Amino acid sequence: MDVARPPGSRRDLARLGAPSGGRRLLASWQRSAEYGVADDAVTPAFTGTHDLDSLFCACGTEVLTDLSHTLSGEPVGLMLTDPDGVVLHRASGDTSLLGALDDVRLAPGFAYSEREVGTNGLGLALADRAPTLVRAEEHYAQNLSSFTCAAVPVIDPASGRVEGCVNLTTWSRSSPDLLLALARSAAGTTAALMGARSTGRRARRTPRGTVMRIDLPCLEPGAGTLRGLSPQWCAVVDHVERGLRAGHVVATVGERGSGRATALAQAARRVRPRDRILSAAPPATGDVVTWLDLWLPEVGKDHTAVIVRDVDRLPDWVAVRLGDVLRRRPAGEVPVVLTADRLEDVPMALRSAIDVIVDVPPLRDRPDDIVPLAAHLAESARGRPVPVLPAAQRALQSYDWPGNVTELADVVRAAALRGDRVDVGSLPSDVLAGGGRRLSRIEAFERGEIVRVLASGPPSMGDAARTLGMSRATLYRKISHYGITTEVGA
Repeated sequence: MDVARPPGSRRDLARLGAPSGGRRLLASWQRSAEYGVADDAVTPAFTGTHDLDSLFCACGTEVLTDLSHTLSGEPVGLMLTDPDGVVLHRASGDTSLLGALDDVRLAPGFAYSEREVGTNGLGLALADRAPTLVRAEEHYAQNLSSFTCAAVPVIDPASGRVEGCVNLTTWSRSSPDLLLALARSAAGTTAALMGARSTGRRARRTPRGTVMRIDLPCLEPGAGTLRGLSPQWCAVVDHVERGLRAGHVVATVGERGSGRATALAQAARRVRPRDRILSAAPPATGDVVTWLDLWLPEVGKDHTAVIVRDVDRLPDWVAVRLGDVLRRRPAGEVPVVLTADRLEDVPMALRSAIDVIVDVPPLRDRPDDIVPLAAHLAESARGRPVPVLPAAQRALQSYDWPGNVTELADVVRAAALRGDRVDVGSLPSDVLAGGGRRLSRIEAFERGEIVRVLASGPPSMGDAARTLGMSRATLYRKISHYGITTEVGA
């Protein structure tokens, strides 16, 4: 869909509602005007290429190199960028196209974010975290109108963070029908290759859930009224409480599932016990405007607090708007608190509005929380107390919980729903495998079976070995190999 250039400057058109390429493009044009981007010719900044040794860059370069061989006779430029839109790698077999790209500095080391050069394929893909096709005159700067660009963000399958994007650029007169499909394929292959080559445990896929939750004063979010947790957890909640009482904007950072939003909610309940708490998580790209319309009008209302979760995953333009809301708040009033995986991934426009940053330690660094949380979660699942037996407690405390409290909740609730107590027989093999080196599926199963038999209390090690179908010497060797602690006699 080509867009004919109407009369008037690009900034005037952004105010009047052009281009006609959809709401995302219109919003991008309006942001480009607000950023002060020149509408005649881009002048991207040269920042140099960094992170060329990263897993993302290695995998992406390999994928684009293979694709460039397939497209050797086609006028297509293939690019890999970092999360800030800096071009890391470029390939093309068309020398005339490469020369034209050099003229507009769409080359390694140059920054092509939306803030730098206005609406363009890779800049909009990174701003909205969504696959994007920008044709000809849909570009904000006129000297980019001879190109059509398709870009797709690459999401790290382990962390869920945007590592950068794949961008394919061709002449505007060429058919763009397959361009976005090729970019999607290259981005997907890059992410899959990263997943295959990464080492160690990977974070669990976050299930799709609600993007807005309202907790009334009688219902505390997250861990609810659970008391007596570790000094590390209490210190986090106390730190947040001090920040809120001082009227500061507070952000909790740490691994997903570690309790970042729960810490904010518990502290907010202490400071303003009569408040309702709105908890908002980033929505799908197409739902962002509706999502903002849902909770932004609630900011500043009496007895209302808002937790915005995972702000490092918000589109840049949403972060800018949220930062403006926080900076315009009345003195001493904190209508919004935030969570993020890492502070450095929060857009600067929002990061600069944060006054207090509180690190939430992962569950593996709070081992004293595991058993009381497990008992609370088991009771919540059944509506009555469910005992967690000592052997199961030891197994839960020996595991390193890469998915933090979220993973613990999945494991304990499933175990509690299978019986009237939580014992090692109801725990999955990977939990029984402990927190040492990563075991294969066969090793994890074998370790789990040994733990189950030993926990059942056989009279002697010889009896346990016969139950497992191995010699006593082999059983001793495997107990040492797997680092299993046992109280069974010889």
